[in-house]
Amino acid sequence: MSKLRVLVLLHPEQEPPASSKGFTEQEALAWKTGYDVVKTLRGSGHEVRVLGVQHELRPIRDEIESFKADVVFNLLEEFHGETAYDQNVASYLELVRIPFTGCNPRGLMLARGKDLSKKLLSYHRIPVPAFAVFPLRRKVKRPARLQFPLIVKSLSMDASVGIAQKSLVDSDEKLAERVDFIHERLGTAAIAEQYIEGRELYVGVLGNERLRVLPVWELQFGDGSRIATEKLKFDVKYQEKRGIIQGPAKDLAPEIEARIKSLAKRICRNLELDGYSRIDFRLSAEGVPYFIEANPNPEISRDEVFAESAMHDGLTYSEMLNRILALGVNRARVRGIE
Repeated sequence: MSKLRVLVLLHPEQEPPASSKGFTEQEALAWKTGYDVVKTLRGSGHEVRVLGVQHELRPIRDEIESFKADVVFNLLEEFHGETAYDQNVASYLELVRIPFTGCNPRGLMLARGKDLSKKLLSYHRIPVPAFAVFPLRRKVKRPARLQFPLIVKSLSMDASVGIAQKSLVDSDEKLAERVDFIHERLGTAAIAEQYIEGRELYVGVLGNERLRVLPVWELQFGDGSRIATEKLKFDVKYQEKRGIIQGPAKDLAPEIEARIKSLAKRICRNLELDGYSRIDFRLSAEGVPYFIEANPNPEISRDEVFAESAMHDGLTYSEMLNRILALGVNRARVRGIE
């Protein structure tokens, strides 16, 4: 593709250093995505500028105008410390009529609420676990239809924030304790979902109107774990100790793999996701792929699920990032923004 002036937006704490030397793998987690993206885009010949954003929108517009940016590479996952505000930043980029990468604001909104996305997809006959929402400052009362075991999560936060082994509950007492934990520690409503015993599968999807589904990826828990906790996902030493590995899903029956990929496309279209996304499933022992959640704008560092599955599908990391750039530019062109 032609060389572009690319403005990379990210959280200030995720601004990458000039070099990755001297940092441990654990220390690099905070800024690794930004580092990989910036270094690779520059290596592709693009002119790249990085802007850390947290509390003010004005710096975005000032930087777009002074840099004369062609496109914004949007790595923001929160604003004002609120994950729910990521859609507002995307809306702002639309209003100032600048092409940007990743998901559109409506898709971000529909995917953000775990209850809303499940209701929409259940209507479209996509298998979802039974669930109930427990709002803040309400007494915890489990609906009779919701049977144990259950997994308790924040209704709106992603990246497994707040998920621990204690999130898997098997009694009303433990359910109430974990819901209270979500309310008090995270300040959000809680959702309790039917726990699906089975395989944890992730499916990357790349595209706007035409969707490319990447190979099905699997998280293998190793010893003692049954769920993807925050510690399991982000503690490197814990991963090594427990034997946690991720890679292509093996021994999937062709018809089940085809169904999972078909569901991933349907989910993206029903939730209006574009750019790039990751859909998480639980595959039950009976071979039913249950939708767990949709992740618009997932992590795309070199060694994360999305990039590794793209590589397995024949896309180099540089090709993948340039494809993401092109999708942002093309979406703007279709909408008459350019």
